[in-house]
Amino acid sequence: MDYAKLFDTVSPGFFEREGIKSLPPDDVCVEQVIWLKDWDENRARLSCPQGITFGIYYGPIKPLHEAVAQVDEGWVQYFSEGSRTFCAFEGDRIVSFCNVDSMCEFGGLRVAGPGCVGTVPECRKLGIGLKMVQKATALLKEEGCYISWIHYTHLENWYARLGYSTVVRWNSRGIVWAARDDR
Repeated sequence: MDYAKLFDTVSPGFFEREGIKSLPPDDVCVEQVIWLKDWDENRARLSCPQGITFGIYYGPIKPLHEAVAQVDEGWVQYFSEGSRTFCAFEGDRIVSFCNVDSMCEFGGLRVAGPGCVGTVPECRKLGIGLKMVQKATALLKEEGCYISWIHYTHLENWYARLGYSTVVRWNSRGIVWAARDDR
């Protein structure tokens, strides 16, 4: 697998975006994948508080926007009426969220992944966000996706706990390293 080509397919023109070009060159981010065919959701034994439930969000947009704004106001634009959002709930309250996006087809393989992952401040460091990403990744596998892709993150070790592997490192100037394998 040529992960540099896959990155360009997932995010065409990425390094031409002003926000990316303006990042400091020593700010290195990563792209990570899980090959879902062989991934076992239960490999990572995670805990989170009792009473937390998970699922696709079907409610009104305002509560979702309020939760997202607590994490990053700039992300609110990525959560619209048409976006598919996976959440962790405490009762009816959204405590963690991520978009679950289909990204591309590459070599006949469907690529999708969780993005804009966030947990409201008072619920952080309880395991809710990581458990939510685990459940969202399992949903992608159930839906027949072949690769789950984490785009544009600094949380390499956090996602690795679920089995995500780093396949691309990049900075504002472009890809600085990309894995290749025989898949």
